Amino acid sequence: MINIFKIVSLLEGVSYILLLFIATPIKYLQDNPAYVKMLGMPHGLLFVVYIIMAIMLKYELDWKGKTFGIVCLLSILPFGTFFVGKYLKKE
Repeated sequence: MINIFKIVSLLEGVSYILLLFIATPIKYLQDNPAYVKMLGMPHGLLFVVYIIMAIMLKYELDWKGKTFGIVCLLSILPFGTFFVGKYLKKE
């Protein structure tokens, strides 16, 4: 399950970057919300899956509160989820 979590974290990170640095500027600079509408739902679903999987892994792998907190924090930082795999290797 940890490998699936790493894939989800990568996909969530890519969707966040696309939404934050491509879709949102297009929305406000060109007055075109189409990309935000197109990318918003997949990003939201990936974020929810990421958090649910993090909760499941917390109990499955007996993560400490600090590990779980950092994994959750990385989900809201731009580029943060790209470092989840490296962080979990250390733990």
